[in-house]
Order: sequence, then C-alpha cells, then structure tokens
Amino acid sequence: MEHYREHGDGYGYNPEDERENPNQTSKYDEALHKYNTKLNDDEIAEKTAKLIEKHLEENNTLEVKKFLFNCIDLTTLKCTDSETSVMKFTEKVNEFVDRYPDLKNVAAICVYPNMAEIVNDTLEADDVKIACVSGGFPSSQTFIEVKVAETAMALHAGADEIDIVISVGKFLSGDYEGMCDEIEELKEVCGDKHLKVILETGALGSASNIKKASILSMYCGADFIKTSTGKEKPAATPEAAYVMCQAIKEYFLETGRKVGFKPAGGINSVHDALVYYTIVKELLGEEWLTNERFRLGTSRLANLLLSEIVGSETKFF
Repeated sequence: MEHYREHGDGYGYNPEDERENPNQTSKYDEALHKYNTKLNDDEIAEKTAKLIEKHLEENNTLEVKKFLFNCIDLTTLKCTDSETSVMKFTEKVNEFVDRYPDLKNVAAICVYPNMAEIVNDTLEADDVKIACVSGGFPSSQTFIEVKVAETAMALHAGADEIDIVISVGKFLSGDYEGMCDEIEELKEVCGDKHLKVILETGALGSASNIKKASILSMYCGADFIKTSTGKEKPAATPEAAYVMCQAIKEYFLETGRKVGFKPAGGINSVHDALVYYTIVKELLGEEWLTNERFRLGTSRLANLLLSEIVGSETKFF
C-alpha cells in the first residue's frame, strides 16, 4: 500500500505490522480513536435542522443552482438500460453544449460497468466524466475477486471514476478489517482515478455508525464518501450528510487530505439539493464548493434545476 503510506498518518499501515503482535489494538480501532464517534442521533437532527433553517434561504440563488447543476452525476442504473438507451442518454449530454452554451454541463454520467464503453464511444462534451458503479453494486455481496475484476474492466472500458459500496454486513458485525481490506484493494485498482465509497447510510442505523464508516472509508483511500445507492430506503438524509461532512472536516484537520462528499438517492427536488449545498458550505467551506469535491447523484434533479435556471418548465434530459 505504498500509495497510501507515503501520505503519512491517517492512511493504511503495512498489514505485516499488525500480524507481528496479534494482541495489539487493531489499526482500525486506533484510527477511530482519533475522532469522536459517540454521537447522539437527536442532537445531530437538531443541529442539522438549525443549520438548514438559518442558512438555506441565503443559498437559494440562480448562481447556486447553476453550480449545483454542474455537480450532478447524471445517473441511469435501471434493469432496462440498453446500449441504445444509454447512447441516447449520453447524446443528450452532448446536445446540452449547443442548447445551453452559457451553462456548465453536468459533472459526470454514471452507469453500470458494462455501459462504460458505449458512453466512452458516444460522449463528446468536454469536462464530463464517466462514472461507473462497481464492486457488486448495490449490495456489495460478491467475491472480492469479482469486485476487482469488475472495477478493472470498468476502468479499461473508459470509466474515470468508480463508485463502490462498503461491505455493510462486515461493518455492522465489527469486521472492520474485512471491510477496509476491500476498499484498499479497490483503491489500488483505481490508482489515480477517483474512488467514491458508498456507506449506504440508511442501513447503518445510527449517526455513530455513519461517523465510523466515514472515517474508515477515508482512512482506506476513498476520494469521496457517498451516502447511498438509491436502492435502499431511507436513502440520503440531511442528518447523514451532516455527520459525513463533519467527519470529512475532522479527517482533513487530522491528515491534511480533502475528501469529497456525494449525497445520492432520494434527491427529488431543488430544495433537497440546496439543503445538501448548505450543509457542505457551512461545515466544509468554500474549498469544497467545486465539483471536484461535491457531487449529487441523481437523474430527476437535472430537469428540475434546469427549469429553475432558465425560468420555465424544461424536460431536456
């Protein structure tokens, strides 16, 4: 894991170090001990509500909506996806450049790995990434060898970014090593390509678990942490976002590394998007208000934002 070790404290150690003394505290427990992970769910809900009430309206501006549009990972993850439908989906992103020359395009197109090649062959718009869900998405219930192969194949087919899901079952049963080994191995496959790690916050059960999963995912090399797959209920929530952004801030203060944040699933309105923007702005600050560090995983939001930006109902995508 030379890629991580060179950055100093806060990244993976050599696994051999741990085996020399099996009775010592696990490196994952040591990583978690640097942070406050004992959170009260009611307190988090109250802090989140107060933050939104105080600051949301000041962010309800045209410029913020334009920025949010440029942060969208335009997503199609349906069982009905086909090469033809994904090609048409991608062509819409190409057409956007001519139709709205004064607006920045979406940040990325997010598809299943077997659709990366058709997006790569079709995409002409500049500054739009190709993101692929991988690693047995959305359940993460498959062999690590399959996860590695799928991720490598997605990258080979043209993916710029990979979205994986933590092994939630391993995390909840306390097998941090099993969960973290997978993230580290998949980050190694990605190299300098962004790895977004999905926590599936709705399945984690508490703010404390969300904080722990956030810290461990960043510790293992995540370039982004992401709330949800959108396939489980509840999906993204403001409270989960609050905890994750707080974790990102604390992790940055501890290690000096800036990890991105991506809410996804259940982002059904412009108001929802403004809520997440407000949380990021207030907890993480201006340095995170770039699509290199903030994304929104959604499909339906693009037309809603575009409608408010242009001032009339628009169904472009």
